Amino acid sequence: MTLDLDLLRSLPKVSLHDHLDGGVRPATVFEIAAEIGHPLPADSPVALGRWFAESADSGSLVRYLETFDHTVAVMQRPQDIRRVAREFVEDLAADGVVYGETRYAPERLTEGGLSEAQAVEAVRDGIAEGVAAAAEQGRTIVVHQLLDAMRHEPPSTRIAELALAYRDQGVAGFDIAGPEDGFPAEQWADAFAVLREQLLPFTIHAGEAAGVESIRGALGCGTRRIGHGVRIIGDISHDADGEVVLGPVAAYVRDARITLELCPSSNVQTGAVASLAEHPFRVLDELGFRVTVNSDNQLMSSTTLTGEYGVLVEHFGYDLPGLRRITLNAAKSAFLPFDQRQALINDVILPAWT
Repeated sequence: MTLDLDLLRSLPKVSLHDHLDGGVRPATVFEIAAEIGHPLPADSPVALGRWFAESADSGSLVRYLETFDHTVAVMQRPQDIRRVAREFVEDLAADGVVYGETRYAPERLTEGGLSEAQAVEAVRDGIAEGVAAAAEQGRTIVVHQLLDAMRHEPPSTRIAELALAYRDQGVAGFDIAGPEDGFPAEQWADAFAVLREQLLPFTIHAGEAAGVESIRGALGCGTRRIGHGVRIIGDISHDADGEVVLGPVAAYVRDARITLELCPSSNVQTGAVASLAEHPFRVLDELGFRVTVNSDNQLMSSTTLTGEYGVLVEHFGYDLPGLRRITLNAAKSAFLPFDQRQALINDVILPAWT
């Protein structure tokens, strides 16, 4: 199966799992680093982009996360944060994304003296600038923030409360990110309790660097979306007659319509799966799981959401009806009010994909 990438780019898409500090343009990293005196491992934007992709191909989530030291370094001044957010939105819009959620950790943007609230406001303002710039190009896009707490830091409710404080200023939800193995979601139970009480949605990274028990823990915290979740395949087996058997975690994820925010290229880079040929995306889809496709970190994976759609076509044999179903899964799972999700589906996605 082959489909024209230009066609895929032109179709309206929904991006649920995309890190702001993983989607900085190489040229922007290069320019800001020169201004602030931050040393880089490459001497040109092209070489820098190549370095990010090669370094992220280590097969280790920990090593993968180390590449963020350079992008975070150039996101410490408010004008730089606004620029990164604006360009991020512009890039999404140019890629055909009509609704996006971008996540990042405010606590990592305070080394230059900003407060976490000021970092959120800088991202907010940059997103608004990006939306306006896209509109000038005839592209309509909505982008919201998800605030990450770093799961290897001492658990607190601070970032959850920050998300609540800015829920009416473009913050749509909460997440915990960073090293997964050894830092279970249950340690953040107090933060998730605050969010449940105040009715703000959240997603949880799980089933990427750790296995099925990590997903079980995230479910126990009350999440309706799983960031990655690719290792759910470890709870799926076959009986003596070759029939598929879902373990209790897999069955719950499927039956409760828990969304899996799968990121094929990134999943290979971090070692969550050995190769695209072994990625369970299509298997999970055919078994009835609510799967979505995402770019995770566009810079590190040298990809876009259109590029990940291309992966579904080239490696998993998807056609346009299949890609439309995946797009609808994402739209149904967006952290948007129901009427806005319905409008996104009925007025934007279905007319273009039909």
